[in-house]
Amino acid sequence: MIFLQSCKKDSKVDNTRKIAVIISTLNNPWFVVLAESSVRESEALGYEAKIFDSQNNTALEADHFENVMVSGYDAILFNPTDSDGSISNIMKARAAGIPVFCMDREVNAKGAATSQILSDSYSGCVAIGKYFVQSLDKKGKYVEIIGMVGDNNTWNRSMGFHSVVDNYPDLIMVAQQSGEFDRNKSMEVMESILQAQPDIDAVFCGNDPMAMGAYQALVAAGVQDKVKVFGFDGASEVIQSIHEGKIKATGMQFPELMAKTAAAFADEYFNGRRDFPEKMPVSVELVTPENVQFYIDNQ
Repeated sequence: MIFLQSCKKDSKVDNTRKIAVIISTLNNPWFVVLAESSVRESEALGYEAKIFDSQNNTALEADHFENVMVSGYDAILFNPTDSDGSISNIMKARAAGIPVFCMDREVNAKGAATSQILSDSYSGCVAIGKYFVQSLDKKGKYVEIIGMVGDNNTWNRSMGFHSVVDNYPDLIMVAQQSGEFDRNKSMEVMESILQAQPDIDAVFCGNDPMAMGAYQALVAAGVQDKVKVFGFDGASEVIQSIHEGKIKATGMQFPELMAKTAAAFADEYFNGRRDFPEKMPVSVELVTPENVQFYIDNQ
């Protein structure tokens, strides 16, 4: 009996804290990296970790939060589905004493998340906008394919881009539609736009899967060599496509760094820290044909 009690006391499983990684969707390679990095970093710090895929569905996301709260999880590393719709889920977790650390996507409420670790999408797209203007020699017709309308990243990226491009009257946006951050949806949107606007010079997409979807549509229409495509994310496929001259540029985000920071914040929370920054910006780097080899070498 003494031996059995001793074993139970020494059990690491019973004493190991659990971290839930709730991700908006795993149908995007970039978010897969964010999710897997979050688990890896949490486990490296000695915690159990599990991924929950919300499939871009706020109702499913709510179910995940309920599951996490009743299953004994101690912290949540969270990539929200909606900047407004996800707030209530965070507040329920906080009321249950579970800290929530947002990654990449933010919510529109101060003091809801314990901290938000976010790419500086606006500044990243200011840089893309400048390169866009330079690449088109300040003139031409272009299309913008934005992401999900309920995600602040969609509008931060669009506003950063337009803060530069709108200063050039000879750069004319002939269409702006949502591709929902999805490759197939973006391809469909681009195909439809090309029917109405066959004579365009460039496409700016709010993420890299949409850039690849738009490029596929351009290839199908036989105009891929005429139309310059700009993305945002730094996905490995797009980095290679820039090297091959297919995609013109992208903004390199750092999901591993965001995941590492979120996991470290959870660890510090468990050890008593409470003074976390409301928002922790993570810089974005412009990737072009001129510097792409550096990113290929460091993938």
